[in-house]
Amino acid sequence: MKNALFLLLAELLILPNSLAVAQSPPEQQRPPDGGTREVLVSILIPTVPNALFSATLATESIRQLADGSRITLVNRRAIARDGAGRIFQERRLLVPEDGKRESVVTQIEISDPVSHEFYICVPKELVCQVEFFSAPKFLPPTTGPASTTNESGFPSREDLGKQVIGGLETVGRRETTTIEAGTIGNDTPILTTREYWYSPQLSVNLISKLQDPRIGSQNFEVSDITLGEPDAG
Repeated sequence: MKNALFLLLAELLILPNSLAVAQSPPEQQRPPDGGTREVLVSILIPTVPNALFSATLATESIRQLADGSRITLVNRRAIARDGAGRIFQERRLLVPEDGKRESVVTQIEISDPVSHEFYICVPKELVCQVEFFSAPKFLPPTTGPASTTNESGFPSREDLGKQVIGGLETVGRRETTTIEAGTIGNDTPILTTREYWYSPQLSVNLISKLQDPRIGSQNFEVSDITLGEPDAG
């Protein structure tokens, strides 16, 4: 996996100089009041050893606006994990699904639980940096009996059975959560659902779907799965 990082560094160094020219920021016409900043949280790839694979992760974000219109953004990015649990991930722009805009790579990440290093490379800026990495403790999804609850903010769970995805057996579950009126300033109850299909062999959700009226729908699907040591190049 580190070989991939060294190759990436070499490629960044030989990119055309024109890419390194910084663009002048637009002139500020007014104070930047209002607006929001949001980060889409993708599926978790834990740093578990001996679960080697490479694959493509597709993301779809659908937001229903108050006027009835919808915004749909998508991307597809490469992910991989080696035998030591090191994780390689591309980060790409979310773009409209019409195919008219390129979903460029914005960042390359390698998480190394062996050396406790987190490599971040930004191709546009021709910059890489290394940070300390501490792998978060991973707890696989519960596989016990489904549960129901009527308490606000706590999910009820429904078992969806099993299905084979990309040649791997997965276990499905749906979680439904109700946020009662007045809990977060909402004047009516908010219902959210989360459905996922988990692969015990890879310790990864191969399909994950979130529906939340506050942010819309977010769908993730892992495909093109190849088991074994990822290509170092």
